[in-house]
Amino acid sequence: MDSRGLAQVQAEFGDAPSCLKFEEELLRRGEAALWMWESAAECVVLGQSGRPERDTYVGRCEADGVPIVKRCSGGGAVLLGPGCLVYTLVLPLDWWPELRDVRDSKRWVMDRVRRALGVEGLTVEGISDLALDGRKVSGNAQRRSSEAILHHGTVLYGFDVSRMGRYLKMPHKEPEYRAGRGHEEFLANLPVAVEEIRRGLVEEFGAR
Repeated sequence: MDSRGLAQVQAEFGDAPSCLKFEEELLRRGEAALWMWESAAECVVLGQSGRPERDTYVGRCEADGVPIVKRCSGGGAVLLGPGCLVYTLVLPLDWWPELRDVRDSKRWVMDRVRRALGVEGLTVEGISDLALDGRKVSGNAQRRSSEAILHHGTVLYGFDVSRMGRYLKMPHKEPEYRAGRGHEEFLANLPVAVEEIRRGLVEEFGAR
């Protein structure tokens, strides 16, 4: 891929609220970047229009000390924690024409993430999911400024998906391929080591 100066920000563990704020700062700067991080502890992250009482079991989160925060992009609620890699791309809109349209840009990025992960049978489902054998392994969302897009997503590789149902209610909107399945039946881990995932993303997006 023609990177055109895509900078790689050092991968790290951290607290999700601070990492989400840093994502917004990267978008504000508008400088092309790839950043990969993991939340050091479990944290529920809602989409921009998410509502805790609708999307989560608030009492369970409070009892277990699991914070509920919001990200700047759309989409549904997710549970982050060790074993769930988050990748963040900031791409200037004038680099490629596909980035200017929201739907086209999601498909354009997702095709490249799928290729980067290098797993046979991995497919793009819904608007911006990656699935393996019909089970979701990556969810993605975008936010854009007048100059750039922030595309970020999760990649499950070693996460206890049974934890999702403790804190997250069933989504009020779901992609057709979910077919009403609960979290544990719908989600799966990618059978790839995290080091390979990181390396594949760096190589595909030409980060330096």
